[in-house]
Amino acid sequence: MRSTKGTLRICVTGDPANFPDCVDDTNAMTRSVPAEIRKVRFEGVPYGDYAVAVIHDENNNAKLDTFAGIPREGFGFSRNPPIRFGPPKFDAARFSIKDDAEKQQVKMRYIL
Repeated sequence: MRSTKGTLRICVTGDPANFPDCVDDTNAMTRSVPAEIRKVRFEGVPYGDYAVAVIHDENNNAKLDTFAGIPREGFGFSRNPPIRFGPPKFDAARFSIKDDAEKQQVKMRYIL
């Protein structure tokens, strides 16, 4: 994290069609936490395949700000896939929950 300003917006989804936005996924698990929080725990997640998307919303406007399509705020995904043009596909960020001890460490990336 480059600062503690703003909010981390986190989405955990099992629906490839709604990754990374989680807009129409009624089963998505979302959280908004202060940016100084470094660990977030989701409890009671059913076993299955999921992907995580995180946005560092530094100005608290509830969206990822961009300039000419390039993110101006931080972002990250489960499994930390390489970023090329646009967000990764669900399969690149997918991980399986098979027990209660599954952890994902998301590396935040800042371009501008």
